[in-house]
Amino acid sequence: MKDVSLLNIPDDFRYAEDHEWAGLEGDNVVIGINDYAQDQLGDIVFVELPKIGSSFNKGDEFGTVESVKAVSELYMPVGGEIIEVNSALEGTPELVNKDPYKEGWMIKVKPHDTAEFNLLMTKDAYLEILKG
Repeated sequence: MKDVSLLNIPDDFRYAEDHEWAGLEGDNVVIGINDYAQDQLGDIVFVELPKIGSSFNKGDEFGTVESVKAVSELYMPVGGEIIEVNSALEGTPELVNKDPYKEGWMIKVKPHDTAEFNLLMTKDAYLEILKG
């Protein structure tokens, strides 16, 4: 496991306590698990994502990620309707380990309430939580 100082936690995303990241893309939000989560899980072997058109509230479980170590639930950092899923993860789930932000993103959401994004943690706040 990486030391907290070695983690790739970009400034331009927001973070949830469950280790998901959220990034703005126009009026939509892109979501995935962050570098800390993929590092803790180890080699990812399967990702289960929702169907396009599904709708979730903030905090709802939207899928699972399976690694050689464990199966972990994925939770919505913001509520919204699924408008796109990263279908590349079906055949190559290890993209999440390679790059959890660009290649390993999971879903794109049309948010119910854009204010929820601003309530997520900044990089600095998230790193403070990790440092404990």
